[in-house]
Amino acid sequence: MRLLVTGGSGFLGRHVLAEAHRRGHECLALARSPGAAQVVSALGAVPVPGDLDDDAALPAVLAGAHCEVLVNLASLGFGHAPAIVAAARAAGLDRSVFISTTAVTTTLAAPSKRVRLAAEERIRSSGLKWTILRPTMIYGAPGDRNLSRLLVLLRRAPVLPVPGGGGRLQQPVHVADLAGAVLNAVERPETAGRSYDVAGPEALTFAALLRESAAAAGRRIHLVPVPLAPVITLTRWYERRARQRHFPARIRAEQWQRLAEDKAFSIDDAVRDLDFAPRSFAEGVRAEAAALNLGPRLRPHEEE
Repeated sequence: MRLLVTGGSGFLGRHVLAEAHRRGHECLALARSPGAAQVVSALGAVPVPGDLDDDAALPAVLAGAHCEVLVNLASLGFGHAPAIVAAARAAGLDRSVFISTTAVTTTLAAPSKRVRLAAEERIRSSGLKWTILRPTMIYGAPGDRNLSRLLVLLRRAPVLPVPGGGGRLQQPVHVADLAGAVLNAVERPETAGRSYDVAGPEALTFAALLRESAAAAGRRIHLVPVPLAPVITLTRWYERRARQRHFPARIRAEQWQRLAEDKAFSIDDAVRDLDFAPRSFAEGVRAEAAALNLGPRLRPHEEE
């Protein structure tokens, strides 16, 4: 198939483009900068100059690509969905796969939740032959925004404070498994009009996730439960300082607040319709630690 991919230079996008190339698909990827164009070119995709912020130009960009399927990996949290949907319809590009997130199920009144839910509703009412995938926390390779930093930290810190105690459930999904699900949705038109939660095979507590990650990094970790409220207060102060000094905050209070919620989801529909067979977290995090050269250090007599 001939696919038009948005977000192709991002973390998930790089894996989707690589897997699409392996399966023999022809990919064109929207690129807003020379750097993005270079990334997608290296993955076998043809870069298409374009910017999701340029509503007026987007229909011509999509029409000029002459693709069969739109694969929208770009975040729905920035309000681009109406422009993307309108451009896809104007271009006659009715088959589409969109990536959303299970974060829309949060009980928090997060601004991004409202934007993403509105985006999903716009997609559903668009008249396109859409499929929506909602992944959980994505991990599995150097460069992810979640486990990579945690693994480095765990390698250095034998003691780790855990806001909220770590008893709530998590269900991370490996990026390669998610990329496979995206392309299975592309290849199966019968999934049109359906939404799928895409997560790991089992939920585990945050504390268990930390211990499994520490083991992957070759460390034993001592977890110290700490109250969540003061951590949230301190992080809000940090976020204000970051805004005042015009630098991006590396952590947000909302991320701590979400530790008070279970993030566990049924993947039965994805297993049935997308042949989704995700690897265990233990397998995935060990592979990521090895890729980061953070795996268990061998004793001298164990070295080859």
